[in-house]
Amino acid sequence: MRASTRHWSLGFKLFMVGAPFLLLVFLATLATLWVSWQLDGGAAAVNEAGRMRMQSYRMSLAIGTRDIEPLPKLVQEFNASLNLLRHGDPERPLFVPWDNDVRQRFAFVEAAWTQYQDRWIDGQAISFRELPTHTSQFAAGIDHFVGSIEAHIARWTAWLHLLQMSMLTLVILAAAILLYTGYLFVLEPVGQLKQAIEKIQTGDFGARVERSSSDEFGTLADGFNGMAEHLQSMYKNLEAKVSEKTAQLQDKTERLSSLYEVSALVANAPTLEALAQQFSQSLARIARADGVALRWCNQDNQRYVMLAAHGLPTSMVEAEQCINSGDCHCGAGTAQASLRVIPIRDLAAGMPQHCTRAGFETVVTIPVRLHDKPMGEVDLFFHARAVLSEAEQTLLEILGRHLASGMENLRLNALEKEAAVAQERMLLARELHDSIAQSLAFLKIQVQLMRDAVKSCDAAEISKIVDEIDVGVRESYGDVRELLLHFRTRTNAEDIEPALITTLQKFEHQSGIQTHLAMEGHGLPLSPDLQVQVLHIVQEALSNVRKHAHASQVWLEVQQHPHWRFEVRDDGRGFEHHPEKLDQTHVGLRIMSERAERIGARLQVNSSTGLGCSVVLSLPTVASAGATPSPLSIH
Repeated sequence: MRASTRHWSLGFKLFMVGAPFLLLVFLATLATLWVSWQLDGGAAAVNEAGRMRMQSYRMSLAIGTRDIEPLPKLVQEFNASLNLLRHGDPERPLFVPWDNDVRQRFAFVEAAWTQYQDRWIDGQAISFRELPTHTSQFAAGIDHFVGSIEAHIARWTAWLHLLQMSMLTLVILAAAILLYTGYLFVLEPVGQLKQAIEKIQTGDFGARVERSSSDEFGTLADGFNGMAEHLQSMYKNLEAKVSEKTAQLQDKTERLSSLYEVSALVANAPTLEALAQQFSQSLARIARADGVALRWCNQDNQRYVMLAAHGLPTSMVEAEQCINSGDCHCGAGTAQASLRVIPIRDLAAGMPQHCTRAGFETVVTIPVRLHDKPMGEVDLFFHARAVLSEAEQTLLEILGRHLASGMENLRLNALEKEAAVAQERMLLARELHDSIAQSLAFLKIQVQLMRDAVKSCDAAEISKIVDEIDVGVRESYGDVRELLLHFRTRTNAEDIEPALITTLQKFEHQSGIQTHLAMEGHGLPLSPDLQVQVLHIVQEALSNVRKHAHASQVWLEVQQHPHWRFEVRDDGRGFEHHPEKLDQTHVGLRIMSERAERIGARLQVNSSTGLGCSVVLSLPTVASAGATPSPLSIH
């Protein structure tokens, strides 16, 4: 049976080295404390014995002077000191370091005290001539007792010095041993590990650390050696891996560049034909194809028309200008169409062989779809057998989706332009109908009346009708000028104030009515389309002032915060305004109401006969730059 190997940890090793020294230091410390305690008790005993000597002289003085009043107290104190020395006091601490000599000296002091007490205190001494001598002898006995204690203390002091020197020697020895074991168990393995790391840093991946122990440094050495082996194996294949990663990075960079190129092309193409031609050329370069055909399919996905071609023979382009769905692998038109790689030699015998006669070996079909709606197809032709990776297929499908988005954007832009033209024409027709058409209808009626007056030779009626026709022509001329002013209106994209100033200046020049402009507050600028509509409403209000108010002054007050508010106010004759009774005769007010409703604003007309008129346009709070106001009802 094989014995198991015991693994000692680094901490256990250091503990086993340091534990004996810690134990010795602990014992030496306890011995030092015990000796110090003995010395403290002996010193207190010396002090107490010295006090007894002083008490003996005080008793001698009291006896010699026959002052016996303090004598009992002095005797009591002396007895207390003897009792204290005999029994000791651990709390102080105080105790006599007893040995044979000290015991004999103490017994002598007790016997001398008994004799001294019997003769001089309790006895009836007649003569006190021998009192000083007897007292000196008694004190000398106490001195001998003190001397024996001090001799004993001196021996303990010597032992204390010896213990202190032993502890110092032990500490120095322990420090030396611990330093050596620390170097042996810690510093030397760390040094070896450091040397191995420096070799690794210089490129020597064959550096290894010898496992010399079974502790943590042994485990660390195994880990370092395993790491070094891994680094060595990685370094051997590093060049190949770097080349591989570089190729992958270059491939991804090329794909990203292709996406940027096609995105820019799709965003900037002015027409569908230009988009198709430029996309075909770019795709031929990106896919390294020998030929490209871009086909558009009709709405029911039955026919595919050639939009653009690149690198294809003229005969092939003419022959495949329009193909029906299902006649060829190109333009298959399946509902689940996805990118396909088709070997041309595998084509069915009944299908057209134009690509075979052109020398192509492989065709790749890329569907052009937007939200699962087929819009066309891109066909890539290769003279050699082509195999596409998954990444290349994904890139081509993404480019196909970009093309579909570009084609859809061009279609939407065309529809938007068409809608804008139609809306402008409707606006022009409405303006003509609401202003000039009514004036012309009035003139037509007056001409008919003129004919009747001429037939009846009524000169007064003819003169009156001529005046009416003159007024109608003048109003029509003014309406035409106002229409031209409206349709030439342009605004500053940042601030509406310059446009308002220009409008008031033109109005003042045409009508001779003095104008005033007041701007209050600061707010976000209006978007350009809102500025145009606001200017048209202001111009229409000014036109009504010119035609009907007979005013001398006009005020335009603009408030920007908390929301935009425009007020056109005059000092004219005014009128009785009833919003519910607007009819075809109130053309200006109806036009302003329709414009305000279109931008989601609120229009108020305040007027009374003889008190002038005030037109207030209030925009919603969200009507700032770039915001689209929500429809609001007109009050």
